[in-house]
Amino acid sequence: MKIKRTPLLQDLIEEFLAWQGGVRGLSPHSVTAYRNDLDMMRTMLIRLNSSAQKALVQKESAQKVPAQKTPAESALPGSALAEPALASITGENLRSCIGMLSRENRAASSINRFSASVRNFFAYCRRFEYIKIDPAADLKNVKMPVRVPKFMNAAEIDEMCAQPAKAPLLWEARDRALFEALYSSGCRVSELAELKMSDISARLDSALVRGKGGKDRRVFFSKEAVQSLKVYVGEREQRLREKGKEAYKGVQTLFINRNGTNLSARGIRFIVSRYSSLEGTKRHVSPHTFRHTFATAMIRAGADIRSVQEMLGHSSLSTTQRYTHITSAELRALYNRAHPHGSKTETKPKD
Repeated sequence: MKIKRTPLLQDLIEEFLAWQGGVRGLSPHSVTAYRNDLDMMRTMLIRLNSSAQKALVQKESAQKVPAQKTPAESALPGSALAEPALASITGENLRSCIGMLSRENRAASSINRFSASVRNFFAYCRRFEYIKIDPAADLKNVKMPVRVPKFMNAAEIDEMCAQPAKAPLLWEARDRALFEALYSSGCRVSELAELKMSDISARLDSALVRGKGGKDRRVFFSKEAVQSLKVYVGEREQRLREKGKEAYKGVQTLFINRNGTNLSARGIRFIVSRYSSLEGTKRHVSPHTFRHTFATAMIRAGADIRSVQEMLGHSSLSTTQRYTHITSAELRALYNRAHPHGSKTETKPKD
């Protein structure tokens, strides 16, 4: 029986990426993240394999024994000689890759994402019988530093939402609606950029968004957001009509730029950055800061963490638990209210 030849590592990576996008339905952004991690893995494995081959040649040369090429190496042309055979990759090789990233002072989150990509890739190879043993099965994540998400307090979020009226830098109605929508819905910037008019309820008080992994969820808009959206949608329609019939029918997204075309996630980041710069609040924030602020406000108001997880579209509860941070003053206030021996004079939490 003829044995099936195992594809080259690079070919398997391409096959894996096509499967992630075509079968699992991952977004282009997620597939690109996989590609970056796995290309990095391949480069490092080639470097490791080249070093091992060089050391072997030097050893055999010293012993005056001709170096022998493996069948897999003999089948590869020139520069591809150093690419390791899939079955020869070990857990030690993969841990060496992680060690390289660590020595380059990569963030723990980046290293753990790399590890997850590598684990998923080799699990795929094992599933489709390209390998008998999964070398990444025992690959561990590095310890993540505990970081409190950056968020705005009540005064800061009010100031940010009022900036388009105070400092009309771009498009006042759109920018006010954008900030109110970000804060009241907790949407990711990519979700808001892709939001279509057809996804929004008739009253403009909720919308159906598509999150990571193609999962749909409903988000809600506050009264302030609804009022701002009504003003903006009116201006949006007028601007598109002025651009002509084709522009009016062709643009489907809720948020558009001043030229009447779709406003990208990058465009939203620019708008937020502009209003939080020296021209605006002088306290730089990002679109994701609105999301952190939404989650923090919900948790502080007593919302159930499972409900917040659903509203944020998190697949893991541990991700949502980052927002359960409470200030020392709030802990003291809670203790004074709840404990029988707590102080009768309650310390008010700082905003």
